[in-house]
Amino acid sequence: MGEGGGGLLEIAELEVSYGGIKALSGVSLRVGAGEIVAVIGANGAGKSTLLKTIAGAKAADSGSMRFEGRPLPKSSHEVVRQGLTLVPEGRRIFPTLTVRENLLLGAYSCKDRSRVPASLERAHELFPVLAERASQAGGTLSGGEQQMLAVARALMSEPRLLLLDEPSLGLAPMVVDLVFDTIIRLNEETGLTILLVEQNAGMALDVCDRAYVLETGRIKLEGPGEELLADRRVQESYLGVGA
Repeated sequence: MGEGGGGLLEIAELEVSYGGIKALSGVSLRVGAGEIVAVIGANGAGKSTLLKTIAGAKAADSGSMRFEGRPLPKSSHEVVRQGLTLVPEGRRIFPTLTVRENLLLGAYSCKDRSRVPASLERAHELFPVLAERASQAGGTLSGGEQQMLAVARALMSEPRLLLLDEPSLGLAPMVVDLVFDTIIRLNEETGLTILLVEQNAGMALDVCDRAYVLETGRIKLEGPGEELLADRRVQESYLGVGA
């Protein structure tokens, strides 16, 4: 895993609301180049809102978001072009398009089209089932296969920062293991920086370099993953360990 180099993504005092109700209040965090950083928290804590705001799908009320020292664009397609790609909660693949078509749509922002075949080959290497299902409609895949497709589609844009929103949601334990093994592999083999939002706190803290605990829109704790795994407050609140 990464060593937390220079700040690739810097967020300061981020405020986001829905209809006057605060979803994020004064959130500040940093993701270093080459790191896996996790954000854990209960339902409604603001985790998905955080990723949607970074990805340009939700407007912030105030605060700053900088990627490689530059302010993040406000539109989602420009965010992708700058090097950040979101794998949304619930996968959100195109169900009537084939697996291959879904993957190729992930490469729409690539300026160098000659790189697309190599990206497609890499996706098939990571998830061989996608090669087997290339001509099959995305909506006919199992939930686990759809999650693999969503991750592979995001990788087709060759991101420098991959945003993962609840990648284990609704998946069988065996598939969850495969998804997390892939997260580790991507980080270790390619140096890909990953910001992971996840309710499965135990697995998230086990694979990450650092983590933030989000409660009701505010950062309550932060630190190395292994330290938070051993923190009594985290164990009692998120890992099911009794007092």
